[in-house]
Amino acid sequence: MSLLDLTGVEASYGASQALFGVDLSLDAGDVLALMGRNGMGKSTTVKSICRMLPAQGGLIFDGHDLSRLRSHQVARLGVGLVPEGRRCFADLTVAENLIAAARPGPWDLDRVTAMFPRLAERRAQRAASLSGGEQQMLVIGRALMTNPRLLILDEATEGLAPIIRQEIWAAIADLKRETGLAIIVIDKSLAELRQICDRAVILERGRTVWSGAFADLDHETSEQFLGVA
Repeated sequence: MSLLDLTGVEASYGASQALFGVDLSLDAGDVLALMGRNGMGKSTTVKSICRMLPAQGGLIFDGHDLSRLRSHQVARLGVGLVPEGRRCFADLTVAENLIAAARPGPWDLDRVTAMFPRLAERRAQRAASLSGGEQQMLVIGRALMTNPRLLILDEATEGLAPIIRQEIWAAIADLKRETGLAIIVIDKSLAELRQICDRAVILERGRTVWSGAFADLDHETSEQFLGVA
């Protein structure tokens, strides 16, 4: 049985429908790339999973019907979100951000700061004083402190300096190699995604138009639905 199953998921922003039938399946320990051009429904799919947006269709996580739950209940089931836009608590310190949503489990302050040593150096600083890359590390660390079974990273490397991007990609690779964490990654970098992802799902105008092993994603499909080869 898959850890996460989405079947025919539909969602709207008021009268404007954004998802018209998203199908997605993810097993424990797998890394999945959720792909598509801008505005095709990737972030809306994430919001539907996390119950930040009402959605219809099948949304099952570890046997639980997510459509019956609220966002905080989904988080307690083990879904950790790194949202687009580096949304940390600006007035709290690094340490306070990390412990704000902490839950019991193997991920604690020591383990998170071992993965991101910059956070250890700045643990007493306010989050607002950090660089963009450091804030992104902080948001990833905060999600890990919830000790999730599924980690969702929505454009986690967007707008960051190349050296910081590489640090974050390395951290994701370490998570895949050293933990049993299932991960959904939204990102535009095919080269890095190919290195870490087991499977891919491509969305086009709110529908799943391709899914399969990442190794089977060919140049023709990439050009057709992503605009890249």
